[in-house]
Amino acid sequence: MSTRTIEPLWLDVSLWSADLANLEREIGRLEPFADSFHLDACDGHYAPALLFFPDLVARLRQLTKVPFHLHLMATRPMDLLPGFLEAGVDRVTVPLEMGKRVWQVVDRVRECGKAAGISLELETPVEMVRGFRGKVDTVVLMGTAMGVKGCGLDERACGRISATRALLEDFPGRIVADGGIRPESVGLLRAAGADGIVPGSLMCGAADVGAMADWLRRL
Repeated sequence: MSTRTIEPLWLDVSLWSADLANLEREIGRLEPFADSFHLDACDGHYAPALLFFPDLVARLRQLTKVPFHLHLMATRPMDLLPGFLEAGVDRVTVPLEMGKRVWQVVDRVRECGKAAGISLELETPVEMVRGFRGKVDTVVLMGTAMGVKGCGLDERACGRISATRALLEDFPGRIVADGGIRPESVGLLRAAGADGIVPGSLMCGAADVGAMADWLRRL
């Protein structure tokens, strides 16, 4: 029998969907309701985007005490990792599809006293998470193509969360859904076993951020 305690939904708010021309204002508006801020860092090669970079993260770190969760998507992650660690990120998640480079990042992050996580793309078998038990505290399951904004939730996403939940029944960390977070999909993801979500426009575009956060945490 599972002994897992069901906590309120963790809100890992994606600053990619914030007003990028007014990030200081946006952080001030969102921080009372965010459990962490999700920062996507792409190199334009591993994922087709160019987003947050170390100097920017270092400046944003001065604006808030809310934890920073870096999702590092790069072909050469070890080249970028030291700068982000120095900038003050609290957790670093990397794609499982990086192969042996995943372990390099995870080991380095843990050596620095930070939390480590892994993410899985839609085509990656969830059974591969088994080897990371005890090494990471976050498993991020992508519900859309990685590094692509504004897509709807893939029909496989909820089943993959349920399967991962079954594989990691006593996992002390969080299973987090990233991508396709919409009013009509978030309840399904929660019911499937997600401990947290990465809300972008759902939070950043809400007319009443507090009311949206309250609704999400009641799911």
